[in-house]
Amino acid sequence: MTRRWLSRAAGMGRPAGPVRLVHLGLGNFFRSHQAWYTDRASDAEKWGYAAFSGRSNGMARVLEDQGGLYTLAVRSPDEDRLELVNSISEAHSARDHQAWLASLSSQRVAAVTITVTEAGYCANAAGGLDFSRADVARDIQRLRADLTEPVVTTPARLVAGLAARQRADAGPITLISCDNLAGNAALTSRIVGQLAEFVDPSLSQWITESVAVAGTVVDRITPRTTDEDLDAVSARAGYRDEAVVVTEPFSEWVISGAFPAGRPKWEDAGAVFANDVTDYEHRKLWLLNGAHSLLAYAGSMRGHRSVPQAIADEKCLSWVQQWWNEARRHLPQSAVELDAYSGKLLERFSNTKISDRLERIAEDGSQKIPVRVLPVLGAERSAGRVATGATRILAAWICHLRGLGAPIHDVDAPRMIALAQGTLQSAVPNVLFVLDPELASDSEVVATITEQCIEVSGLAGER
Repeated sequence: MTRRWLSRAAGMGRPAGPVRLVHLGLGNFFRSHQAWYTDRASDAEKWGYAAFSGRSNGMARVLEDQGGLYTLAVRSPDEDRLELVNSISEAHSARDHQAWLASLSSQRVAAVTITVTEAGYCANAAGGLDFSRADVARDIQRLRADLTEPVVTTPARLVAGLAARQRADAGPITLISCDNLAGNAALTSRIVGQLAEFVDPSLSQWITESVAVAGTVVDRITPRTTDEDLDAVSARAGYRDEAVVVTEPFSEWVISGAFPAGRPKWEDAGAVFANDVTDYEHRKLWLLNGAHSLLAYAGSMRGHRSVPQAIADEKCLSWVQQWWNEARRHLPQSAVELDAYSGKLLERFSNTKISDRLERIAEDGSQKIPVRVLPVLGAERSAGRVATGATRILAAWICHLRGLGAPIHDVDAPRMIALAQGTLQSAVPNVLFVLDPELASDSEVVATITEQCIEVSGLAGER
């Protein structure tokens, strides 16, 4: 029987550290990754987080009640390990804009980490800020009228916070993008700079002089928490925790950038600091995330619901390995290193204790597919190869947009669903044109994807 509720006020965990970090995107991944690394740093007691939700406010309320404490359930095939994470000192909802401005205004705050998913950056196809979005336009109007007005998009929240920091003369700060985006530092710098220039050119100049932007590669499989997970932790830990996070033993954090106001000793918790994260980024985006997309779309059409189920399907496994063989040709690591990395991925995918749902991974494919698949496909075409591993991922995604497999949850769903309708002969080039007009005019690629749509969906009569 559960004896008590998890709460820092009840003397559980260590005392809250001073707020010297801010986080945007209070989801499970942040709590299994950046917050965990901070909690495991050798100077953890000096670094507390003020963590803000991105959209949903429920978790902020739960963590506020628990004093920021939560349990990380680390599940390996052989054992489960429970870890109490102490690094969140304050939890705030997205609506608490004044707390956001106050946190960024503090001279003690040295860095802002960001996990808002690919869609949260409000980027257009060219990698700049999408000024055509209604929510972006509304936020711009508010900021131009009053820089303290509540805003809702990630770029606007960052600009508003940095404007507050400039007014307070609080000194330099580092933004750390921790989302699965190629060149996430460059993208963050670009969208913040573009919005700031549009709102207030003097603010844009201050940002250029005072704000560093660090790039990262992050990796830790972290599925959604279920009621069964909450009950299992309660039974074992002897307390009730409504903010449990379930994750795998493996984790990776590669960071490149400057920290003029300081940072925790994340390297003591296993983080790697590098001059350039590009090679790590490509390996992870292509081998792990690309395979995840393939399993999410093709696996769900074959009746699977989780990654372990899909990778146990010999057909899905063969498709993943074909994709890996193509992607590996364009990675700089040695064959030995890539063999070890791929082998570890298979172990991780097969971990039935981490039953990551294909439905979750399938979300926002319009944002994920371009960075996970198109670079390899382009490189293969330049070498004169069709790259049937890469095209199969595109075929599976197009079938997904046509209503097969996992439910569609995409930031650009209405447009992409409309493009994917009709005959395959029209749907395939229509969808490809949005990704890359050259692909849509590549008759060999279009023909291959059309045939693979039939292959992965099993609808032999569809054309």
